[in-house]
Amino acid sequence: METTILERKVKQLPKEMRKEVSDYVDFLLYKYSIHKAVKPRSGCMKGTVVWMSEDFNDPLEDFKDYM
Repeated sequence: METTILERKVKQLPKEMRKEVSDYVDFLLYKYSIHKAVKPRSGCMKGTVVWMSEDFNDPLEDFKDYM
């Protein structure tokens, strides 16, 4: 579909519906990742965890029946 045809169709819509079209286009751009996402580098989160509970690696009480 040519841009001019699409523009003509959108201009025929009431203002409220134009906002919906704009929101939907934003959704599609996000969904199909038109803008290439940046891959995180290895180790990029190093030093961000400043505190962890002493019993972090201990078995959870809820799962004792499965162990």
